[in-house]
Amino acid sequence: MSGLGGLVGVLKAAGESTRLRLLALLADGDHSVKDLTEILDQSQPRVSRHLKLLADAGLVERHAEGAWAYYRLAPAGQGAELARWLTARVDPDAPERRRDQARQREARAAQQAVAADYFAKVADSWDLLRTLHVPEVAVEAAVLAELGGRKVDLLVDLGTGTGRMLEVLAPAYRHGIGIDSSREMLAVARSRLAAAGLAHAQVRLGDIAALDPSIGPADVVVIHQVLHYFDDPGRMLAEARRLLKPGGEILIVDFAPHELEFLRTDHAHRRLGLSPEQMENWAEMAGLEVLSARDFPGDGKERGLTVCLWRLGGPNKTE
Repeated sequence: MSGLGGLVGVLKAAGESTRLRLLALLADGDHSVKDLTEILDQSQPRVSRHLKLLADAGLVERHAEGAWAYYRLAPAGQGAELARWLTARVDPDAPERRRDQARQREARAAQQAVAADYFAKVADSWDLLRTLHVPEVAVEAAVLAELGGRKVDLLVDLGTGTGRMLEVLAPAYRHGIGIDSSREMLAVARSRLAAAGLAHAQVRLGDIAALDPSIGPADVVVIHQVLHYFDDPGRMLAEARRLLKPGGEILIVDFAPHELEFLRTDHAHRRLGLSPEQMENWAEMAGLEVLSARDFPGDGKERGLTVCLWRLGGPNKTE
C-alpha cells in the first residue's frame, strides 16, 4: 500500500456503504460470514464478495475454522490504521448503523441462548463430558501450578459451570467468585462447593460478556473451556481485563485449532479451537500479553484434541 495506486485501491475498497458497514461491525468484534449476512440482511455471496475486497486491501483479516470463516479488522499495518480511522468516524446515530447494531445484539443474544439451552441440558453430566476428550487431570494440575504455590486475595472464574475450577484452585485463593449465566449450572456448583466445605468460594448469576467491574479487582481471572463458545473471544478477554488489578493475571484453558464440526453442531461451540496467533492478537487488543503457553495433546480417543493453557498479564509484567 506504499504506492499511490495501492492507496487508491484501498480507499476504493472502503468507499462503499455496505463495506463501510462491515468495517464498523468488525470494529465491534469478530464475526462469522453467517452472522454478517443475517445482520446486513444480504445474501451470503454478496457479503463474501465485499469481505474479500476488504481482505485483499488489507483492511480486514480472514480466519477459516472448519466449514466457517471469521473476519476481524486487520490487527496491524496501514490498512488496519485506515480501517480504525474510518470506523471511528462512523456516526453512531446513523439509521443504518443503529439498525446494524440492533441486529448484532440480536445475533449475539441468539447465540448465547443456544449455549444456555445446551448447558441446561448437560449441567448434571458436564464434568463427565469434559473428561471424554481432554487430559483433565494434567490440565488442572498445570493450572494450579501456574499460581506458583501462592495464595491470592481474589480469584474470579468466568463461566464457572459446575464450579470445578473453584474446587481445584481452592488452596490458592482467600476468596473465589464464579460467574455463570446458567442457573442450572450454578445449582450444581453451589451443591458441590457446599459438599466440599469451601466457604471461601461463591458463585453468582451473571453475563460474562458484560461483566460488572465491581466484582474485581481480581488477582487472577480464570477462563476455563469458555472462549470457544464465543464468536468474538477478543471481546471476552477485554471484559476480563477490566476485572484485573495491576499486576494481575488471566489463566485461559481451551482447545487448540481442530476440525471437529460435531462440537459446533452438537455441543454449541462457536470457535473450533484457538490458535497461538489469535491469542497473541486478542491479548494485545485487550492490553495484555501472553506470558506463557503450554499444550496438552489428547490421547487420541476423540480424534486428537489438544488442550492449551495460556497465562496472560500486563505488557510490563515480569516473569
